[in-house]
Amino acid sequence: MPKLLTTASVLMCPHGGTVQIASQNTVTKATTPVALTTDTFVIVGCPFFLALLYHPCVRVAWQVTTLKVTVNGKAALNESSVGLCIAADNAPQGTVVIASTQMKVDGL
Repeated sequence: MPKLLTTASVLMCPHGGTVQIASQNTVTKATTPVALTTDTFVIVGCPFFLALLYHPCVRVAWQVTTLKVTVNGKAALNESSVGLCIAADNAPQGTVVIASTQMKVDGL
């Protein structure tokens, strides 16, 4: 079974920007909230330029989530989930890179 993402998981845009996860979820693993599709995923530090214009990734829009794990009716995310990194003008700029996850979440 793929490992679930939490707010401690390391995610990046394809250009090396860091994804910060803000969660209001109360289901945790070692006091770290499980990441849900309804959480806020903000990208900071993306260095991407497009035709000499700074065009950074700013957020993640999830396209594929877990099918079996939900928290309060909201889909959780795991290492098999697919998210698109989106620029401020809503242009998709590539898929999010999931660099590390939690080992497992007990009780789910």
